[in-house]
Amino acid sequence: MKKLVILAKVFSDINRVKIIALMHREKELCVCEICDTLQLSQPLVSRHLRQMRDAKLVKTKQSGKWIIYSLYENEILHCFLNIIQEDIEKLPEMISCTAR
Repeated sequence: MKKLVILAKVFSDINRVKIIALMHREKELCVCEICDTLQLSQPLVSRHLRQMRDAKLVKTKQSGKWIIYSLYENEILHCFLNIIQEDIEKLPEMISCTAR
């Protein structure tokens, strides 16, 4: 039951839902790309990403000095992404990180 509560908390915030949708669309993102594209502050995005990592929805990899975020493939996330598919297309155009 605890895992369900953690997932429900992740999916209950519009900014986390937008981050998940953007990651699904773009496959891999750094924090600055999420911040710039969704016009959110870096501390807020980092806090959201930590919650998503704790829920085992987001994974990371090191690329030089950058941490790159992507989604785990799992059944729950797949169902969720099917539900929000049309909203994914409405997200703003990705602003790429020039420093990476």
